[in-house]
Amino acid sequence: MPRTRPGSSRPRGLSLRWQLTLSYAAFVVVVGVVLIAVGVLLLRFVPEGNLVSFGGGFAPSRSDLMPVFVRYASAGLVFLATIGLGGGWLLAGRLLRRLRLITGTAEQVRAGDLDHRIDMVGRSDELSGLADTFDDMLDRVQASVDEHRRFAANASHELRTPHAVIRTMLEVARADPDRDVEQLLGRLEIVNERSIALTEALLSLAQADSAAQGREPVDLAALAATAAEDLSAAAASRDVVVTCDLLAAATTGHPGLLGRLVTNLVQNAVVHNHPGGHVQVATWTDERGDALVEVANTGPVVSDEVAATLTEPFVRAAGRTRPRDPSHVGAGLGLSIVASVARAHSGRITVVPRAGGGLTVRAQIPAS
Repeated sequence: MPRTRPGSSRPRGLSLRWQLTLSYAAFVVVVGVVLIAVGVLLLRFVPEGNLVSFGGGFAPSRSDLMPVFVRYASAGLVFLATIGLGGGWLLAGRLLRRLRLITGTAEQVRAGDLDHRIDMVGRSDELSGLADTFDDMLDRVQASVDEHRRFAANASHELRTPHAVIRTMLEVARADPDRDVEQLLGRLEIVNERSIALTEALLSLAQADSAAQGREPVDLAALAATAAEDLSAAAASRDVVVTCDLLAAATTGHPGLLGRLVTNLVQNAVVHNHPGGHVQVATWTDERGDALVEVANTGPVVSDEVAATLTEPFVRAAGRTRPRDPSHVGAGLGLSIVASVARAHSGRITVVPRAGGGLTVRAQIPAS
């Protein structure tokens, strides 16, 4: 059931400018009333009857002063109320001018214009802080929307590719009377495995992008040891040596997601390597108590520009083309899942190319 916003059923009230104006005017009138009350109180000390002075004149009595005071005090009170309304209207308009700028920008954003920004000028205060925070939020929203648009476009392409390949192979086999059924089935199996791996990776990425629930104490060192052991056969088949330097790296998080993070790091280092290469896995805790896992591997030379894009979905160091190794069914989502898991745990990852080739990938997870 769609949620109804409270504002959609609210009766229309006074504008904020009128509320501020009336508040200013009421304050001024209250101050005037207090001053009049003080004047009336002081008049109580004036005696009744005309007072004759020694110089030959006389001073007015309380009865003479009271009507005059009331008349001028009433006129002054009306004047103060007028000044309060006029000045309050002007001051409220000046104050709310910047708030209208924020509201106008919010309305444009609601209409779909994510490129619009407030860019408020002037000194720092509460409204400028609100405007800057709103602009920063829009920057993050636009970056997220752009990333999801790229992801949707790439995902649709990646999901369509294996089905198109299967259809092409079936059409060719149907037109070839001398087709080799066993070869066709083998190729279909490879494409199908890649499609399954891609679907599982997309599900893992969607899970990693959601808030990590079920947090409990986790040691990244134990996860790294398990990942290295599980991938030892794959590393041996590729003639890659995996060494570990594991110190305690305790943190709090989702064990399944953090396990996927560590496994993806080690798996990427093994897959994107060369025969005779090596992988170094290390875990430790820094001085702030954050848990870190770092995986360094040999392999092809990667530029800084390419390394900066490897956490985006479907991006590979060798481009978007499929690897020629038929045993590799990666979808190009390994580091994307790692980055998403790290974000879900308020952490971050860094990808740095190594001078002789390969990468050093570090994931940092806060302790709490």
